[in-house]
Amino acid sequence: MTMRTRALGTTGPHVSALGLGCMGMSALYGDADRAESIATVHAALEAGVTLLDTGDFYGMGHNETLIGEALRTAPADLRERALVSVKFGALRSPDGDWAGYDGRPAAVKNFAAYSLQRLGVDHIDVYRIARLDPDVPIEETVGAIAELIQKGYVKHVGLSEVGAETIRRAAATAPVADVQIEYSLISRGVEESVLPTTRELGISLTAYGVLSRGLISGHFTRDRQLAANDFRAHSPRFQGENLRHNLNLVEALRKIAERKGVTVAQIAIAWVLSRGEDIVPLVGARTRSRLTESLGALDVTLGAADLAAIEEAVPADAAAGERYPAAQMAHLGSK
Repeated sequence: MTMRTRALGTTGPHVSALGLGCMGMSALYGDADRAESIATVHAALEAGVTLLDTGDFYGMGHNETLIGEALRTAPADLRERALVSVKFGALRSPDGDWAGYDGRPAAVKNFAAYSLQRLGVDHIDVYRIARLDPDVPIEETVGAIAELIQKGYVKHVGLSEVGAETIRRAAATAPVADVQIEYSLISRGVEESVLPTTRELGISLTAYGVLSRGLISGHFTRDRQLAANDFRAHSPRFQGENLRHNLNLVEALRKIAERKGVTVAQIAIAWVLSRGEDIVPLVGARTRSRLTESLGALDVTLGAADLAAIEEAVPADAAAGERYPAAQMAHLGSK
């Protein structure tokens, strides 16, 4: 396995070809083992992964504290190469409910102050609001990040789950390095207008959900029992007939993977990697074994015949069910 690098846009740094999404180590996918989570971050850094992705609302600060501990206990050379991407702005209540988004400039700076403290770093490499605040113009939110850049607390502006119009407005306010958005074989809406826009403007795309929360990993089974604190227990794609349909897509993909002697997860990640040098897939591994499997995607070469077979097995818009429950879909940016 050779770790390649890709540029985060024309204004951002070079990062590893794969990034590590750390959310599942703290929230939304059931309980996780802290020691194994930290060991997984260390293993990722040792393998050449440089991009670590988190959010200040993942476990209400738990994830940032965990990453801070992982960085503090990593060898100095690996710690210095690590680049941290942070999402902010999602409001939570003590019982874990979602309470909207706050993109006001004062709030942006307040969120950053707490993130810097929890992470134990003197700057955040990429800083982005998790979802567009409908009550605050994106120019004001991005302008506040630009002020943090001027003071050395942030290196680059990022965006998350926004549409083409918002990307253009943000980029007209300050250089934008990266847009983070869900992109996988069964979540391809980005191809319609977001990806053409980021490419026109020289902005990279960080793809999360490349295994659709484990749905197309090849490891999820129809009879799996999910804990109440697991997001997937309420996700439309994991319910009833939707799940049956989606797992049938996985079995079609498995046949292609078996012919190539690789796993379903590796095929799915390799497909996202094949979409362009400006796309950096985030893998959500919570254990070292899953990380090792994901990194194996870097050695998978997909030729024209492979890509055609994958397209036939899992056509665009083939998935049953929305990406999120209806209440959360309302917060995804379409503009």
